[in-house]
Amino acid sequence: MKLSEIEQVASDQRANLLAADEGLPREMLSRLPDVPSHALIVSGIRRCGKSTLLAQHFRRETDFFYFNFEDLRLYDFTIKDFALLDTVIERSGSKTLFFDEIQNVEGWELFVRQKLNSHFRVAVTGSNATLLSRELGTKLTGRHITKELFPFSYREFIAFTRQTAGTDSLLDYLARGGFPDYLKSGAAEVLKFLIDDILYRDIVVRHGLRDAASVRRLLGYILANAARLVSPSRLTGVAGVKSATTVLDYFSLFEAAYLVSLVPCFSYSAKAQALAPKKVYVCDTGLIHAGTVTLMEDREHLLENLIFMHFRRRGNPMFYFSGEGGECDLVAIVGDKPERLVQVCWELTPDNEDREIGGLTAAMRFFGKKNGTIVTCGQQDRILVDDMAIDVVPAHQFLSTDAF
Repeated sequence: MKLSEIEQVASDQRANLLAADEGLPREMLSRLPDVPSHALIVSGIRRCGKSTLLAQHFRRETDFFYFNFEDLRLYDFTIKDFALLDTVIERSGSKTLFFDEIQNVEGWELFVRQKLNSHFRVAVTGSNATLLSRELGTKLTGRHITKELFPFSYREFIAFTRQTAGTDSLLDYLARGGFPDYLKSGAAEVLKFLIDDILYRDIVVRHGLRDAASVRRLLGYILANAARLVSPSRLTGVAGVKSATTVLDYFSLFEAAYLVSLVPCFSYSAKAQALAPKKVYVCDTGLIHAGTVTLMEDREHLLENLIFMHFRRRGNPMFYFSGEGGECDLVAIVGDKPERLVQVCWELTPDNEDREIGGLTAAMRFFGKKNGTIVTCGQQDRILVDDMAIDVVPAHQFLSTDAF
């Protein structure tokens, strides 16, 4: 590339970024660290607001140099062009560097390390967890701090849409999810295009997959079965592939793109944990609605998906529990110990009380816990079983608190 081309791209991108709406201040904004000796890495699914978050962070503090490597004009940018980019950075006079999707350029981690060694502050966004972690682990060990960003939480959603916490706003959040661009436009095509973009650009093209149809079929199945158990060996027919290993490979690519999370069954045996079916959750309920036909009976699974993502945003390792007494939907790990046990159902009724309470109390006995939680759409109550207490909590209240 030419120096003049890179300089023009940088100028255009910075002008566009500064002219853009500053957006809703994200909850993570106050938790972003300021450690000049370390690169700040913000990773997450495409279009969840990573660039906006870092722009908010730097606008508060200092002048910065911005460069987005996904610009079509940078199609031919390679590692040797970092020398030209260095010249543009020097001319800008900034000592704070903000790079979007730099992972697209092979060898990017060497450039970032060089800038850290030269006492620049560096922040990077990325939408592929595997690519980021591989390079960070080999070339930037001990020199980076990673934060994960997801679409709007429930609290961010009601702030953005100017609603109040309650059942109505919960149902709206359940239906629309938290992608900022979709909430601004209301156009379903925004989420459908996003799914296609991630599917083809981040998965099929990036990894050189030949069978795009199989990848799409499997993703469609996942979207239609969020918060349910899945077994790779049983999904070969769904995906149209011959090997469960191929299905597992596809799952890992979906996870790396932040589309889904696979949650194992809790067991003190690593082998038993590996062999048990996994639960699959989608990063945003808006994508579920955009990628599949959701029926009325799916609402309980959609609600469970929301509650799972509440924990996922906070970085809690998650499991589900399955024992002789029944199943418990969510086991949140805090400080390496099972700390929070949560059952999710749309409504407690005489028909499901035994199952829901029984599964939760089975987990409480197994883990030696005296307190558990059942999250519902709108009910609030307290249930005593032997020496154990169960709080029945409306979902909007549960999602509005940080207390674990």
